[in-house]
Amino acid sequence: MTLGNLGTAVALVALLVPGMAEAKTTPDGTMPEASEEFVETGRQTYIKRCSFCHGLLGDGNGPAADYLDPRPRDFTLGTYKFRTTNSGELPTDNDMFRTVSRGLPGTAMQAFDNDTIKNGLSEEERWQVISYIKTFAIEFDDPELDPVKTGKTLSLPANRAPYSPELVAKGKEVFEKAKCWSCHGKTGRGDGNKEFRKDDWGFPIRIRNVTHPWKIKGGGEAEEIFMRFTSGINGTPMPSFVKTLSEDDRWALANFIKSLQHDLTKHQVLAALTVEGAVPDDPADEAWKNAAPMDVRLTGQVIAPPRWQNPSIEMATVQAIVNDKEIAFKMTWDDPFKDIKHDPAKEMNATEIQKVGLYSSYVAANDMIARDLETFRDSIALQFPVKTPSGTKKPHFFRGESSSQVNLWIWNADLAEQGEEATVEANARGWRQAPKPQKDDQRQVISKAAWDQGQWTVIMKRPLVTDDKNDVQFEAGKFIPVAMNAWDGSNGEHGLVMSLSSWHYVFIDAGIPASVYIFTALGFILTGGLLVWFARKAESTPQTDASEQT
Repeated sequence: MTLGNLGTAVALVALLVPGMAEAKTTPDGTMPEASEEFVETGRQTYIKRCSFCHGLLGDGNGPAADYLDPRPRDFTLGTYKFRTTNSGELPTDNDMFRTVSRGLPGTAMQAFDNDTIKNGLSEEERWQVISYIKTFAIEFDDPELDPVKTGKTLSLPANRAPYSPELVAKGKEVFEKAKCWSCHGKTGRGDGNKEFRKDDWGFPIRIRNVTHPWKIKGGGEAEEIFMRFTSGINGTPMPSFVKTLSEDDRWALANFIKSLQHDLTKHQVLAALTVEGAVPDDPADEAWKNAAPMDVRLTGQVIAPPRWQNPSIEMATVQAIVNDKEIAFKMTWDDPFKDIKHDPAKEMNATEIQKVGLYSSYVAANDMIARDLETFRDSIALQFPVKTPSGTKKPHFFRGESSSQVNLWIWNADLAEQGEEATVEANARGWRQAPKPQKDDQRQVISKAAWDQGQWTVIMKRPLVTDDKNDVQFEAGKFIPVAMNAWDGSNGEHGLVMSLSSWHYVFIDAGIPASVYIFTALGFILTGGLLVWFARKAESTPQTDASEQT
């Protein structure tokens, strides 16, 4: 493996490490004295564990850096985002310990607490690394810039009101008054800004969707959110609100943001709601309120080149409604920009990156593809095996395989905007060839979509059974695998540059067959008849007097 591939692989593994929020965030003691030996040990650990991303010089230019968004921190500038110090100040030692220990959710910065991950670092090793990291910025050598010694640290409110509907309502008023929605959107989905912002390093910033707690880098608890409002996030447009909002208002605002967070479903089987009447094809139809949702987690497509490790769509919610003739699926996912244009001329030529033996088969975060508005369309696809599997064997969730094809329903926002049928039905036998679209007269999926306040909703509806051998057939009483692909156009996603899920299942209740009721009734009749027979026989049997037996 080349150095570039190794660094990228390390970063990608970090994205998948679970339990970051459970990592230890408070050390057992203060940072040990930074002796030469202590710092040197930290340097050796840094080279082995940190330099792939942050670089040997600590400037954020490691071999994996170009492939990551957000880019690794440049330690030489002394600019740190997640702190418990005043805006613009250095972090405390404990701030740095917290970040190194639990990592930053939604980024390639993994947790290093050895109680959280097998290949973590002990508390002493973490302190050693931190002591070495501090040597990259001369600001740490100046006692007058030490936030602890100068009293420029922050603390949580002494009398924090407990979470309550009243506190959330007050926080909503603060959210509107402070115009937090101008960036984060009215519903917190990051759709307030109609253009990309940039950080102090010149890289694009995608406004945080605060409804997804797993993407809130500084932590999704109310206390952590409060600290972001208070300290600001250095190097970004996120300011400190110390001078504009009171402590009570900031606490209420933090609790309001907490209330917006999405609570993920845990199941992987989608139970279709059976209805007597027509299956709805309108996203706003009231019938969808009764259909149980299932959240589908997606990740970047890193199975085959071009490999994409910076996906935008990491979760979509799906529901299903069925009657005796049709089935409809409703997909809902967050996307801050409505991308309804597609420029084929700007699509990535994947031929070169797919060649065996290249330095890297990953797509760089910037400059390799156009991550711009009005370039590529938004899109989503449902994928089913053409033949319902028996047992546990299924096609590969990434476009099937040569011996086991999949049926794809691919919805495209640009076609929908043009008033055309936006869903293309196609078949695939693996990722090496593009899905083969079905002929127009074979297509039976109809769709309808809506985008509102940073969220897409798409309905796809089709007959349960078709005459086409290349279609999935929906049979009641069977677990039918379903997977999802998604593309965010403004994130540069098109072709194999996308996010995808593993297999989940959709289940259509077959109901209780009439034979069950018939056999149950017969069982009751037979049991009742036997009881009567035994009772009558007992009455007709002569009783023997005990005295006659003596």
